[in-house]
Amino acid sequence: MILIFLAAYTLIVLKKGNPFVVLASAIGAFLAIGALSFREAFLSINFNVLGVFWGTMVLSGLFIFSKVPAFLATMLVDRARSIGTAMLYVCFLSGFISSFVENVATVLIVGPIALEVARKLKADPVPFLIGLAVSSNLQGCATMVGDSPSIILAMSSGMNFMDFFWMKGRPGITFAVELGALASFLVLWLMFRKYKEPVSRVEETSVKTWIPTILMTMMMLTLGLSSFIPDKPPYTVAGICVIYGIVGLLWHELRHKESISIFRDLDWHTFFFLIGIFILVGTLTQRGIVDDIAKYIITYTKGNVFIAFTIIVWVSVILSAFIDNIPYTIAMIPVAKIVASSMGIGSELFLFGLLVGTSLGGNITPIGASANIVAVGMLRKEKYQVSFGDFVKIGLPFTIAAVGTAYLFLWVVWGK
Repeated sequence: MILIFLAAYTLIVLKKGNPFVVLASAIGAFLAIGALSFREAFLSINFNVLGVFWGTMVLSGLFIFSKVPAFLATMLVDRARSIGTAMLYVCFLSGFISSFVENVATVLIVGPIALEVARKLKADPVPFLIGLAVSSNLQGCATMVGDSPSIILAMSSGMNFMDFFWMKGRPGITFAVELGALASFLVLWLMFRKYKEPVSRVEETSVKTWIPTILMTMMMLTLGLSSFIPDKPPYTVAGICVIYGIVGLLWHELRHKESISIFRDLDWHTFFFLIGIFILVGTLTQRGIVDDIAKYIITYTKGNVFIAFTIIVWVSVILSAFIDNIPYTIAMIPVAKIVASSMGIGSELFLFGLLVGTSLGGNITPIGASANIVAVGMLRKEKYQVSFGDFVKIGLPFTIAAVGTAYLFLWVVWGK
């Protein structure tokens, strides 16, 4: 069984073959050898995660359609005194948008603006697109709905929207991420400050509609208010996101019928990929493999919380620089919980550390996160070559600054 899992996981990580075929083959093999039943497969699927992901995915698509993000980007650029400052503004906007919108979507929204600014100023767009990508990845774990790993962690651990801000009387992961953002944006400032040329005026983007922005704001407020409802049904958060997603789709079909359907263009690939990964990892959990991994970590660290926390954070950073963080996050959440329980502490320290490591580690390399791949692809389309070293020169110091700061903050706040 372990060999089947490792083979499937390796093929997915190395992007060899169709991931759906790989997952289906592995699940089929588990069913054939009796390691998994159809009932167990169904129960392994986290429908809360899928509901939140689908609802936010719909509103993200509508947000792009509305042209509001592009409008905000051009406003910021026009207020900058130099190209370096303009790109810092764009990176900041990318980070803000990615707190609520999927990271790849953020790059697709803001990337063309960054390219246009660089083109008008006859500047090399490579460092700017890299900065934009890593900024979007950074802020994705600041809120419960910012990125897939955040949604997975929250729904798998019973966390609500407000727990990311304040949990059990302590600052949540949002504060760790924002402190990390301050440190990492200092890195970008040091890199961009040499671009002192004045900014030419960028053609302003017209907003199509503000309705998606209103719906997204209302969803965030509703999620926040639902955090204070005692004994709410387990699928409340997913239900809220799905309802707002349906309202958004109905509004779009009634008022903005276009040839390209928002529904068809949603990220169904990730949606169904999540289902397969849930079943794959769920099999390991049900057969005790996850417990064995946790016991190994416990034995190796000899019950030392700080060492265990350090391993979870920095191993996640290193691995996420080269592998997909979605299956890694799903696999490691139960491990982190078991290790925390064996040490007699709450799981928040390890879970927040895991999320920081998996979300930010992908910033080191051009293949570590989907947003990075998209940004590099946009540059190549414009005939700009991005080497592995070009990306690491920005991604590595950015990541060390962000993770190091967040790591220390989480230990000081949650390590006692």
